[in-house]
Amino acid sequence: MKTVCLGTGYVGTVTAAALAMAGHQATVIDIDKQKVNSINAGASPIFEPGLNDVISLHAGRLLTASVSLESVREADVIFICVGTPALPDGTADLRYVKDAARSIGENLSLERFTVIVNKSTVPVGTAALVASIVESVSGGEAGRHFTVASNPEFLREGYALEDVLFPDRIIVGTQHPEGLARLRELYKPYVKRLIRIPDVLKPYLEGAGAQQETVYFETDTKSAELIKYASNAFLAVKISYINEIARLSEALGANTAHIARGMGLDSRIGEKFLEVSSGWSGSCFPKDTQELWTTSRKYGAELSIVRAAMDSNEEMKHFCVRKLQRKLKSLNGSCIGLLGLTFKPNTDDVRETQALFMIRQLLELGAQVRVHDPKGMDHFRRLYPDLPVDYCESAEEAAERTHALVLMTHWEQYLQLNWKMIFYSVKQPYILDTRNCLRGAELREMGFDYEGIG
Repeated sequence: MKTVCLGTGYVGTVTAAALAMAGHQATVIDIDKQKVNSINAGASPIFEPGLNDVISLHAGRLLTASVSLESVREADVIFICVGTPALPDGTADLRYVKDAARSIGENLSLERFTVIVNKSTVPVGTAALVASIVESVSGGEAGRHFTVASNPEFLREGYALEDVLFPDRIIVGTQHPEGLARLRELYKPYVKRLIRIPDVLKPYLEGAGAQQETVYFETDTKSAELIKYASNAFLAVKISYINEIARLSEALGANTAHIARGMGLDSRIGEKFLEVSSGWSGSCFPKDTQELWTTSRKYGAELSIVRAAMDSNEEMKHFCVRKLQRKLKSLNGSCIGLLGLTFKPNTDDVRETQALFMIRQLLELGAQVRVHDPKGMDHFRRLYPDLPVDYCESAEEAAERTHALVLMTHWEQYLQLNWKMIFYSVKQPYILDTRNCLRGAELREMGFDYEGIG
């Protein structure tokens, strides 16, 4: 099929690359010429393990990028993959979705039927909004010349190729017969696991695809739109819950790691998302939970559990800062080293991360902050240019002359550091491991004052 993805962000780039792998003709459209040129040159505009290899394999053949909207006229399926950031009141900002809908309407061919798909995370009712805009601009009729479906993405940053090539579920929201038929055909290679995986990608997909066939689930557009929000909010609740258990464990002297293990052995609960952290963050959970909760209040069906998870998450961030204060007393004049700026490993996404909150709090308390991240420093520096922090080329440099070293993101390379050398470079050998991932016993034997959470 001929497919178009509007937006060269995370979702648009990954989706287009995966469509090309399945044998579809995929065109990515964006106003950012630098990203367009990058894709056409065979390079990924974002960091995601394995994605660069996929783009390199298919660029110029099944995968192209353009600033022009000409390919919309010939497209069988058009994916809207633009950002939906949060507005000050917590609702989703749909300006980019509306712009995409207008662009589609201006270039839509009324001589052929087109399926338009909302891939972005959007509030309930957005499919109808997009349809009305396309109708108004194109002069076409929804249901006759085109249809708008909801097909939310469920990509985990750092594991996007695994999630898009071997998804556990594909949710399609439409009740239009032609829309259903076309999307079934589009996704058949994924559902039936018919995509050939080149050798260069196999290291990134180790163990992927071993589960049973993908579940392909069809529903109405509103339910599909809400499934995405409900899923993310549920995971956020689960993380907040185990973080609350961690705080209680510290008070009672219990072991949170053992508690999470014992809970996860219950098949009804499962072990995923029972990992302690300094709080959930990133580009999805904060805005999605806020949007869902705000909408629930507007419609008189407030999601109090989601609100509690949001409040608990804020408390967890302050809890980690207080642990530093208890250890160092006054932070004024202290030098603190932070390892990790991204909200998780294997991504360069630094939007609204745990580290950002920690840095701002430490600076307010008068501390000097040194930071390092394997992939996120350039983006962090661009997004937050006014933060007076010292960017270090290595974790070892970030640790030099510090009174405390805080591990924020559990990058694999941080687990392999030469901690003996670091011990002799710090002013005070205190480590706060907010992910409970370092070998605490070994570090204590070296002389570190090691502290995890819970």
